[in-house]
Formats: sequence, C-alpha cells, structure tokens
Amino acid sequence: MAMYQNLLAALDLNEEASCRAPLLAGAEMARRFSARLHLLTVIRDVEAIWQLKAAPLGYDVVVAYLESRLGELIRRHGLVDLEPDILVRHGASIYDEILSAVEETGADLVVIGSHRPAMKDYLLGTNASRVVRHARCSVLVARE
Repeated sequence: MAMYQNLLAALDLNEEASCRAPLLAGAEMARRFSARLHLLTVIRDVEAIWQLKAAPLGYDVVVAYLESRLGELIRRHGLVDLEPDILVRHGASIYDEILSAVEETGADLVVIGSHRPAMKDYLLGTNASRVVRHARCSVLVARE
C-alpha cells in the first residue's frame, strides 16, 4: 500500500449520512499514515445564491456557517487531535472544485462519499465517479 502524506476528504454537508463515512475513513487513513487531513465541502453557486437571499449579509456568512459545521463534525467524532484543515469552496461544478482542491493541497488520496446512484446518475455521472475518473491521485469511495 502506498504511503500518503496529504489526504483530502470531500464531504457533502447536505447529507449527514453520506458525509460520515468519508470523514471517518479519511481520519483513519490520516492516523495510519501520519498524514495531513484536509476536509472540504463544496457549495454549488446555485445553492450559494439561494442561501444568500436568506442571509443578505453576504457569502462570508455562508462560508462561516459551513466552517462551523465542519468544526462541529471534527469535535463530535473526536478528530481534534488531527488538526484538519477546513476548506469551503463554491462553484458551478462540485467535482471541479474537488479536483482543484486536490491540486492545491497536493493531496495524494481523496476520500469521497457516494450515494446509491439514481438512473440520472448513470446517464450524467455522479460527482464521485467524475472525481474517480479525473483525479491524478488515488481515490477511496467510502459508503455508509
């Protein structure tokens, strides 16, 4: 098995059930390899615009909220000792933002969750499958 130095766990905070598996798998791998853990969540621009209507103070409010939710997950699952980096991104394409974060962090392993695909996912491809196809590093798909 390869040694990993930088792990990126991509978490979908919209689905608590699907973010637990990649969070815990990423933490386990980070501990096993004494690797740096980066936790990423991506909000699509459409969702950001919708949330901004509810929070007219600006995008920073949405980012701060998502950062606090990631911090809460870190505490709840006893991962404070890993001191993970918290990354919140926004863009039109979730998988593009994940791939960009892989490059920026120098991640040599991406841990991503995946839900059971619906028929539309077979035709269009899920974010997880696109990351698997296009990442320049190993990808672990963690399911509940």
